Amino acid sequence: MRGFRLHRLLAGRAELLGRGQVRARLVDLGSYPGAVPDAVATLHGEIYRLADPALWGVLDSAEGPQYHRREVAVRSEDGRELAASIYWYIGPLDRTVPIPGGDYRAHAPANSIYHQSS
Repeated sequence: MRGFRLHRLLAGRAELLGRGQVRARLVDLGSYPGAVPDAVATLHGEIYRLADPALWGVLDSAEGPQYHRREVAVRSEDGRELAASIYWYIGPLDRTVPIPGGDYRAHAPANSIYHQSS
């Protein structure tokens, strides 16, 4: 998402289409979130169109082995259903904390499980 560490990989290479929602649970993994499929919960995020399909290789590498890219149905802000890709977190869930409301922007960084007060 805009303003977060990996967004730099999209700069000039992807078009922001708007915000969207996916049926998923969002969990706090410390310095980043993870999306886990969930038929009831809603994850809020951003939808992008890649200008060059070769960018998928860069994104796959940046996300790492604990994330698998899969196609999902996304509900856009205007109510349309779109097909998009998401990176599902497939690592251990025993040390994760659910992110209430499924919105990482509203949660991070102040509420991260690893945030330390000064």
